Amino acid sequence: MTTLQVNGRTHSVDADPGTPILWALRDTLGLTGTKFGCGAALCGACTVLMDGQPIRSCVTPISAAEGKRITTIEATADGSDPVGSAVHAAWVKHDVAQCGYCQSGQIMSATAFLKSLPRGAQPTVADIDAAMAGNLCRCGTYARIRAAVADAARALA
Repeated sequence: MTTLQVNGRTHSVDADPGTPILWALRDTLGLTGTKFGCGAALCGACTVLMDGQPIRSCVTPISAAEGKRITTIEATADGSDPVGSAVHAAWVKHDVAQCGYCQSGQIMSATAFLKSLPRGAQPTVADIDAAMAGNLCRCGTYARIRAAVADAARALA
């Protein structure tokens, strides 16, 4: 049994300690917003936050998450997180999603990035590109992603 703290709630997961967090979230806890993309930590579709830092849940075992806070896309979408809310609003405003598959990972990376900035800081295009570099978008909506991250930063200032 592994105890996971996910989106502010404690869960007991009866799975092998080597089970990737992704599968515990999706199959055991029913949190299907986090997506499986490549299974090799290369695309970023499975990005969640662990103690506020973006991680690839497809390769991170649940044993590494014990005693840490996991945040999924579901927690950024419920309106309780001002940064997550700003990112979601900017995503809609800039019509970022095309196929949508990478979007939960993109939003999680953007949320972590904006939370890491000093209050009121406005990131440069290079800052945004560096922060989002680990997330691939097959549809190529990178310009809209960049605009949405910058817009969310302005909204939070």
